[in-house]
Amino acid sequence: MTPTLRCTQRCLFCWRSFEHEPTAEEDLPPEVITDRLLDLQKGALSGYKPAFRVPPGRFHEALEPRHVAISLAGEPTCYSYLPRLVELLHARDYTTFLVSNGTRPWVLEKTHPFQTYVSLCAPDRETYGRLCRPVTDSWERVVESLGILGKRRSAIRITLVRGENDRTPELYGGLIQDSGARFVEVKGYMFLGYSRKRLKKDNMPEHGEILAFASSLTGISDYEIRDESPASRVVLLERIG
Repeated sequence: MTPTLRCTQRCLFCWRSFEHEPTAEEDLPPEVITDRLLDLQKGALSGYKPAFRVPPGRFHEALEPRHVAISLAGEPTCYSYLPRLVELLHARDYTTFLVSNGTRPWVLEKTHPFQTYVSLCAPDRETYGRLCRPVTDSWERVVESLGILGKRRSAIRITLVRGENDRTPELYGGLIQDSGARFVEVKGYMFLGYSRKRLKKDNMPEHGEILAFASSLTGISDYEIRDESPASRVVLLERIG
């Protein structure tokens, strides 16, 4: 789910359409969002109940979710009441998973989800500006957000785009090492949505490239490979010790 459609970046690899992003948006009170979550979940599941490939038990389980991933579309830290929203979700016995681009570290500092997930899609300021296209220069803010991760259960996501940010693993290694994050997820860019208007299918790396890049990180940081999914083109690393 997402509490806002606003975003502080215009990443070339994003599936979203920046052309249709709302210019004005009212922040709903967090109480309204938590009250409506289950009804919206039921709406999202409409049409699956009679599907012969969906076991009845699985369908009924989906009607009562216990985990909330605050992600999807937009940058969640742009939502004015994010810390309170997370508190209310925890009060209702949900676990929360917050995904952020790291451009608003002061909001991350005040928000305490079960797991914090920050995207690191560039090894340096120049690549960050070209690929992530922040609305304002936010590289130092991203680095500051990485510094928060060692204090909590956390993960860093690196989305590799062939020919754009799939180089200098030593720079990535230094950033993730300094962050103290527990997990690092290295995944491949997927040629989907509106990103097809900005990039080419050739920018989508194969799983072997993802695995090779993740392996290079293990040699220059205190992380080791824990798992991988070739179908999803993703490799998971975990901090040693």
